[in-house]
Amino acid sequence: MKIDVLSLFPEMFEGVLHSSIMKKAQENSAVSFDVTDFRDFATNKHRKVDDYPYGGGAGMVLKPEPLFAAVEAVSAEAEKPPRVILMCPQGERFTQKKAEELATEEHLVFVCGHYEGYDERIRQHLVTDELSLGDFVLTGGEIAAMAIIDSVVRLLPEVLGNADSSVLDSFSTGLLEHPQYTRPANFNGLEVPPVLLSGNHAEIEKWREEQALLRTFERRKDLLKEAPLTAHQRQLLDQLENEKK
Repeated sequence: MKIDVLSLFPEMFEGVLHSSIMKKAQENSAVSFDVTDFRDFATNKHRKVDDYPYGGGAGMVLKPEPLFAAVEAVSAEAEKPPRVILMCPQGERFTQKKAEELATEEHLVFVCGHYEGYDERIRQHLVTDELSLGDFVLTGGEIAAMAIIDSVVRLLPEVLGNADSSVLDSFSTGLLEHPQYTRPANFNGLEVPPVLLSGNHAEIEKWREEQALLRTFERRKDLLKEAPLTAHQRQLLDQLENEKK
């Protein structure tokens, strides 16, 4: 996968893209990154990329020319048009399902804005997706882009040490992940559930399935409306509902 980031503050990405899983992904040739300062594509001598909004109002609006030119430049050698993703609080809320969708693409371009907003022609004629991390506003799109890039790249083949890790993550199955334990089996009188020490893999999987459902029921009941539950999980859910009454 090729990932381009368009930002006025490219230095913000240096640590994130060259550490931990992102570093490993590049070393394994699973992904390559380029971060471009789209101020370099400004068409005026002062390299200005924003201007006052027509009709008046507070703040400054990002001009269309630099971003159109920057996207064209990073897409010049692509065999097919990339997915161009605008980071914006007005966008679709990002989910694990969206991460899985983006992980199948060959080329992603992230547009990180600042100031009051974007010229509407950028939304209508340049980008393919508008994404938001949630119902809150950040100073710019950089932090949101970092989070989404991390979420997508870890799903690429050969990136995580264990191929099952991303499959069993919270939200990937529609449920929150089950509780995890490690050594020691007894820490200050706090013991690991005996089933996990039993060596009975069938019982362990059953326990994990039940615990994932229970945790989701207790913490994120809203996820259960769309989760692809099995007949057994629906039976367990009915029991939880009856116990709560």
